Amino acid sequence: MDFNSGSGGGGGGGSELHNNQFYQCEENKPLLGEMSEGNNNTKLGAGPCKRSLLHCSSSGMRYKLLHEGDIQVCVVKHPRTFLSKILTSKFLRRWEPHHLTLTDSSLTSATPTGYMEASLSYSSIEDLQLLSWDNAPKYCVQLSFPGGTVLLQAANSYLRDQWFHSLQWKKKIYKYRKVLNNPSRWDVVLKEIRALVDMALTSPLQDESIHQAPLHIISTLLAESSLVFQNTLMSHTVARGDVFIHANSNLSTQDHENIIVAIAPLLENNHPPPDLCEFFCKHCRERPRSMVVIEVFTPVVQRILKHNMDFGKCPRLRLFTQEYILALNELNAGMEVVKKFVHSRDNSPSLKEIRNGCQQQNDRKPPMPLRLLRPEPPTPPPTTLLPLTVNPSPPQLPPPATSNPAPSIPISSPTPSLPLSPPPSVVNSSEILVELERNNNSANAKRKTGPSGGDSEPNLIDCLLVSPAVNTLSIQLPAQADRVLGCFALILKMLSDYDDWRPALASLLQPIPFPKEALAHAKFTKELKYVIQRFAEDPRQEVHSCLLSVRSGKDGWFQLYSPGGVACDDDGELFASMVHILMGSCYKTKKFLLSLAENKLGPCMLLALRGNQTMVEILCLMLEYNIIDNKDTQLQIISTLESTQVGLRMYEQLCDRQRELKELQRKGGPTRLTLPSKSTDADLARLLSSGSFGNLENLSLAFTNVTSACAEQLIKLPSLKQLNLWSTQFGDAGLRLLSEHLACLQVLNLCETPVTDAGLLALSSMKSLCSLNMNSTKLTADTYEDLKAKLPNLKDVDVRYTEAW
Repeated sequence: MDFNSGSGGGGGGGSELHNNQFYQCEENKPLLGEMSEGNNNTKLGAGPCKRSLLHCSSSGMRYKLLHEGDIQVCVVKHPRTFLSKILTSKFLRRWEPHHLTLTDSSLTSATPTGYMEASLSYSSIEDLQLLSWDNAPKYCVQLSFPGGTVLLQAANSYLRDQWFHSLQWKKKIYKYRKVLNNPSRWDVVLKEIRALVDMALTSPLQDESIHQAPLHIISTLLAESSLVFQNTLMSHTVARGDVFIHANSNLSTQDHENIIVAIAPLLENNHPPPDLCEFFCKHCRERPRSMVVIEVFTPVVQRILKHNMDFGKCPRLRLFTQEYILALNELNAGMEVVKKFVHSRDNSPSLKEIRNGCQQQNDRKPPMPLRLLRPEPPTPPPTTLLPLTVNPSPPQLPPPATSNPAPSIPISSPTPSLPLSPPPSVVNSSEILVELERNNNSANAKRKTGPSGGDSEPNLIDCLLVSPAVNTLSIQLPAQADRVLGCFALILKMLSDYDDWRPALASLLQPIPFPKEALAHAKFTKELKYVIQRFAEDPRQEVHSCLLSVRSGKDGWFQLYSPGGVACDDDGELFASMVHILMGSCYKTKKFLLSLAENKLGPCMLLALRGNQTMVEILCLMLEYNIIDNKDTQLQIISTLESTQVGLRMYEQLCDRQRELKELQRKGGPTRLTLPSKSTDADLARLLSSGSFGNLENLSLAFTNVTSACAEQLIKLPSLKQLNLWSTQFGDAGLRLLSEHLACLQVLNLCETPVTDAGLLALSSMKSLCSLNMNSTKLTADTYEDLKAKLPNLKDVDVRYTEAW
């Protein structure tokens, strides 16, 4: 049935459902009973028909937004004759069951036949009312269209009201989307936005899309209007030789703030969409001291930080949060406000505290360019032209040779009497190939048309993410960019001061997220040094292990802040503290020592020569574990150790241990050895120091009190092939040490020990293992599969009472 075709006339007497006088605004319609009595003096069927408008403020009921459902449908055309009145009477109406879907633009049926052969567009619905009969309770929703009426009959009053509010919502959202799609005057648009927000706030529907749909409509409006006016402005300014583009240039500052205030209630429980985040970012950059930024954005950012779990999926939220923090930093007491914001953790600082740091709103400062100091080039020809893009008001540029503006500026070579290098070229950060996420969409256009000449200073990313084409240039940051750098460095410092936040921060920074240009910037690495120092002082392995690189062949913070690294600005104090914490943890391994011997042996020897005890211990371990093969290098290390008192004492202890080791490893002694129950680490050390155990192949420490500390003694047994640690306190640290030194071990019993996946994974390097008992340990299925894949000789495995069983 075609719902869009109108009827010819009223047809004599009035209808109980329709009259041309009824097509009024929904909010001003009188009740159906009053209209029927006043106009026709008739009643609907055997009992009176009641029409009511439900308002969420009075009913208090809440409904879920319907998108589809089953309902009875009846269509009544306008009666034109007496016969048509009879045919459309209540007793002759035919109801059809349909599964209706509420799309964005129309009401459609899953079975397009009968009454619902054609979709009913929301634009054709002139009236939407509730109907009910007292005598025969049929809960109906009446939809008036130009040719008649569609009646939807629900099973009960709640379901009827749910259909009514859902249809009303879809119809109004469709109307607002159409109206706001082609804005003409912003004062009218603002009124429509306020009405849209009020509708969402007062709707009795409870659904995530009730608040999200208006936000997306407004976000799309702002994004499209910005693009349209940018293109229009570009077409007008290109003829004048001006390439200045201002986003949302058709909006005044007051319009910006009015829109933000209007949509603020919707942001209390919803994240702003990406395009709306762009709008907010622009306002933060242009008016950081605005009270709208302070009053409205503070709770929004607080909610983002509290509920958002992955900024990688929501990069615009991250940029908005970044710009908000920079806006706080622009207040008079900016750094203090930022500190309070971070210290508040789950709660943002009070608005009173932020207001105290705010003063009268000032205009944004003019663009502050980057000063690129190029190395002195060879003398250019006298009339060399450097292709510099014209800025609206480029500071510090030499005057052009001609009076007419030109895209290139001639720079004369210095005269022989003044052997000076050419003046430093001053360019905006947008003239460098900046990998800035929020400018990705317009990057190509900016490079074609020249610098944007925007009304904000280059931020931290602008100044540090420069392309490799200019990586040989030394960058002198302007004052504002330096202020931005200090702000974010302060935040990282404060985060590293919290013990509970430090593990997450260390994990975040382990794969170094900064480009090479940032790491080569002295101020940046100096500010970040405090954070790395905090990691090096943390005794937790999950924190200080993040100092190492995330994978082999890629530098980590340990390499960057080591002597010779790009970030090292001291004599090795931070390097020594990092080595100390790493060696004191589970990294006392050959692999770590080999890495130091290959890459940092010189700094280690220099610090040992200056009496650093950690480096003295490192050199002794290199000699003890035979890390150094070159005899001359060994003699140099010995001379370094003997040059200080602490080094001489530790080297003498090493020599004593070596003599004992040679005695221990001398051929002879038993091949099998079992320690009595309740024996300790000290008892094992005392026993092994009593004679020669070079032939010991089978050692049982079952049901003793030994711990991972006894691994220092076990690795001295060169012939050991079978080791029983059943029901001991031998843990992950001991397993790591065994895996480094006992490559010939064939049988290992770890039943009822506290080992976990962290230690068991280290066994993958023991290729000679044939039998492994992990009964009643914390072994997982994934680790078990990994061990089976990496240990080809493993035949006898016991994983009972584990997750892998």
